[in-house]
Amino acid sequence: MGSVQPAQIPTSFGHELRACLRCRLVKTYDQFRESGCENCPFFKMEEDFDRVADCTTPNFNGIISVTDPTRSWAAKWLRLGRFVPGVYTLAVSEVLSEDLRNLCEDEQVQYVPPKRV
Repeated sequence: MGSVQPAQIPTSFGHELRACLRCRLVKTYDQFRESGCENCPFFKMEEDFDRVADCTTPNFNGIISVTDPTRSWAAKWLRLGRFVPGVYTLAVSEVLSEDLRNLCEDEQVQYVPPKRV
């Protein structure tokens, strides 16, 4: 894996779990508030707590732990191959707001909306 720093692992697996709407990284609300999203630092969730609610959702399906995204066929199939090692959801059921989609475009990062909304 080289020098890639993995994302925080959720400290709880209860109702406080949330998934990033762009990369689908799963952490607790408090973890997103404290350190943001390791794959999406431009959202600056740790600086603006309202952004945690705007950029994440508690509505997601399934969880997968990815230890080496570049070598995992499942990570590639789920389009997680370029993200940091961590815990991800299989699917989110919400889309990013237009403002946040524009931010992704400004940052030149790809956003793929969920297939079923």
